[in-house]
Amino acid sequence: MGEKTLVQEKIVIGAGTKYPLNGMLTIPENTAGPVPAVVLVHGSGPSNMDGNVGNNYVFRDFAEGLAERGIAAIRYDKRTFVYGKEMKHDGGLSVKEETIEDAVLAAELLRNDSRIDRNKIFIIGHSMGGMLAPRIDSEGGNFTGIIIMAGSPRTLEEIMMSQNDVVLDSLNRFVRFIAKKQIAALASKFENIYHLSDEQAKSTPVMGKHLMAYYFKEAGEHPSSQYLKDLDKPIFIMQGEKDVQASLEKDFNGYKSILGDKPNVTYKLYSNLNHLMMPSIYGELLKVQKEYKIAQKVDQQVISDIADWILAV
Repeated sequence: MGEKTLVQEKIVIGAGTKYPLNGMLTIPENTAGPVPAVVLVHGSGPSNMDGNVGNNYVFRDFAEGLAERGIAAIRYDKRTFVYGKEMKHDGGLSVKEETIEDAVLAAELLRNDSRIDRNKIFIIGHSMGGMLAPRIDSEGGNFTGIIIMAGSPRTLEEIMMSQNDVVLDSLNRFVRFIAKKQIAALASKFENIYHLSDEQAKSTPVMGKHLMAYYFKEAGEHPSSQYLKDLDKPIFIMQGEKDVQASLEKDFNGYKSILGDKPNVTYKLYSNLNHLMMPSIYGELLKVQKEYKIAQKVDQQVISDIADWILAV
């Protein structure tokens, strides 16, 4: 490890728009010339710039680890983390407003910074961010390469239904009977989504009062497979083998069945890591909350592998 020190600079994504977001640019100090950079894109749910889950800070670990290896990183509060109250009343909310637009703005910010090599700007999409990364690239991210970490080529509703099944299996018989009915009701709502017009979907709640059918419909009509098939830029797909939120068979191998052994794609499975690319403790979906309360760090091997991959592109 070189003695690279890093500088953290406060930035704003979307300054002058309706939704300015605080962020941080972590950049290696004392570099000779422009450096490669990554945009870190969150998973589902509101999240701050550090990618804070329980007592873990996934994005801060990545930003600092990559800067020590000569790569800059931009991270920022997710739009729903800051403006969730205002946004939840918008039936037309989709992943575009929630995630895609800000990731594209972050890439533009990097492109306009003379310290960054504008031909070496990458995206690291974690979880749902990984699922959306190929679409973000296509809708203005224009990255040099794409890193999909603990992502999925499936639709949101498929992922949710398969997680429901895991929960269902763990319930006692009486509770399972009730839960099964609720899950079946949810499944039939999901089945109907693509038959709705956009306008209908915007006023049809699927879960709770505020999560509308349109959110799922819009995302499902832009599947990552559609973007991945045509990509010939470098793609790095990584997952922890003990990840209970992404499936080895349906997600990691799902990407393989879409992309096969195309020469631009690298796959890596990490034997004992969980969804946060940290050491697995319980390895059970029902204990993830408990697992994430334990403070850990992103595995160094993952950071090294990403840095090596970026520097080799």
